This record gives sequence, structure tokens and C-alpha cells, in this order.
Amino acid sequence: MVNALRNTFGNAASRHEIGARADFAVQKARRSVAALINADPEDVFFTSGATESNNLILWGAAKRRGERSVLVTSEIEHPSILEPAAALVDDGVVVRRVRPDACGFIHAKEIASHVDEATFLVSVMLANNEVGTINPVADYASVTRAHGALLHGDATQAVGHIVVDVESLAVDFLSFSAHKLYGPKGVGAIYARRKARQRLAPRMLGGGHERGLRSGTLNVPAIVGFGVAADIVRQEMVDVEDRVARLRNLLLDLLREKAGEVVVNGSLEKRLPGNLSLSLPGIDAEALVVRLKEVVAFSTGAACSSAKVEPSHVLMALSQDDDRAFSSVRFGVGRSNTEEEIRTVAEAVANEVKLLRCISGRT
Repeated sequence: MVNALRNTFGNAASRHEIGARADFAVQKARRSVAALINADPEDVFFTSGATESNNLILWGAAKRRGERSVLVTSEIEHPSILEPAAALVDDGVVVRRVRPDACGFIHAKEIASHVDEATFLVSVMLANNEVGTINPVADYASVTRAHGALLHGDATQAVGHIVVDVESLAVDFLSFSAHKLYGPKGVGAIYARRKARQRLAPRMLGGGHERGLRSGTLNVPAIVGFGVAADIVRQEMVDVEDRVARLRNLLLDLLREKAGEVVVNGSLEKRLPGNLSLSLPGIDAEALVVRLKEVVAFSTGAACSSAKVEPSHVLMALSQDDDRAFSSVRFGVGRSNTEEEIRTVAEAVANEVKLLRCISGRT
């Protein structure tokens, strides 16, 4: 990226030599990103991140829905899906939200019960951002195709951490972001299958960049970084995935041993390797995070907005239990973490959990 900032500063849409060098760098990165998801590079389009990608897909599909009016999604999607979906209601879209099972899975039979001839798009995340559950998105394709609907998978949490193959998934659209796979912030991508692309209107107009789907001068250095990150994670994915999963399981085992009662949110069998969402009964998760903020970076299962704290919509959809949601924390184990760090975190968390339970009168 530093080299791109210094030497590839041209506009990739310009025809002069400096622009041509920038375009060459962009196309190289496009091939790398496409290879990561087994896609044709011509079907990959750069955006500013997964939030923009998700908005473009929902708004773009709604714009060209014709006589169809139904958008099917789930109750546990990221806000960049749920909020545009809610806004589309004002444009006459009917939103049907599928409820997950207790582990966070969205089953194909539930999708089938919500899809009909009026459906223009089914949008379900490949892996959940809070509880890590990996959904059987490939199983939805036969349902959507039978009704002529489009299929979108939000793969932001999955790409770079598990194998994601757009051909196996049979999706029409896929969205993801560079920073979730150790690339730079501020750049993401859309996979748009060629046959489905005509049913996707651009959200941003002016300039006709990215073959008319997403106007705006490309952020060449960030795209270059995205491509390099894609190459690295693709080459090392299997080994890193196994090692991260072992560290995640070690953290869980140590917390069960040292911290007392621990409840896993989601499924341990079909889960992102680095995700560990736990409920620690008898503690206030926010207090735990604050007390350990200088020791470990982790998050609660609650969404905080100014002075208002609400339980996570994901955890509430799974359990309908406020106490469980407010006592939930999420750990993300990464490729650079070590066993020593995992043991240090487990010890620190366990000590604070025991103290907080003592304060609350629960031992």
C-alpha cells in the first residue's frame, strides 16, 4: 500500500500512463479478490466496505424488482441489512424476517416457507457476526431459483476465515469487506453473477466507474491492500483456520474450568473458527468489559447508543432472555494470537467473573 500511495496515485479511470498504472494495480487486486471466493474477476466490484455493498444490493435489487414486492431476510442480520430493509418499506417493499433456531441457524425449510412468486430477493448472512453460526446458504438456492428470486449472501464475517466458493454457494450476490480479513478499512466488494447483474441498479451515479455499478474514483491504495490481504489469507487459510479454532477451543475450556458456569451462544460445530460468544450468568457483561479494557479487547452482547443500552437483537432472537443477553460477551481469536495470550486472557476473565459474581451475590 505504501508503494501504491507513492507510485500509483493516478485515477484508474484515466487513459494516460499514470492512470493506466493505477488501473493495472486495481485489476491485479480484482483477480486476487476473485480468486479468494472462486469468482470470475469480471463479476467482482469494489465498494467502500460491506455496509455500502449490502445497501447497494438491497436498494439496487428493489429498484429493479418489477412487479415483485417481497424481500426475505432473517431476524439476526447485520444492521446494514436490517435498516435498509426497513427503509424499503416506504417504497412498497414487504419485508419478511425469518426467525433462527436456538443456535442461530436459518434453515432452508424456513426460507422456503417465506418465499413465493412475489419475492425478488432473499438476503441472509453466511456467518453471523455475533455468534459465529455458519448458515447453509447453498441450500437456499433451489428455493430462490424455483420462484425466480435472487439470492444474496452477506459473507463479511466469513471471507478469509473459511472457504467461500460462490459456485458452490450458488448465490447471485455476495458482499464482504477487506478489514475483516486483515486488509485496510474503507474498501469492500460485491460479487454479482453476470446473469443476475441486470436486476441490480446502481445506488451511486456519476462517472460510471466499476462498469456502471458503483460510481466514484477508486481508492487504489486500499484496493491494492485488499488484493494482497486476499492472497495471504487464501494461501494460509487451512492452517490458520485450524490453529485459530484450537485456540478458541482452549479459551472455552479454560473459562469453563476457571470461571464456573459458562453458556455458549450459537453452535460449536458449525461456527467461525475464531468466534466465541458466551453468556456468563450472574455478571454484567458491560462491567466485565470495562474492568478488563486494558488487558483484552472484547465486546458485549449489547448494542449501546448514548445512554441507552439494549440487548443484542441476535441474542434475543436466539433465547428471548434479557439476562442471558446482558451477561454475554464475544471474543474474537485472530491469526496472530498465541496460546500464552489465550491463557492470560482466560485467567484475567475468570478472576473478574468470580469477583463480579461475588458482588452480585451469585457464587
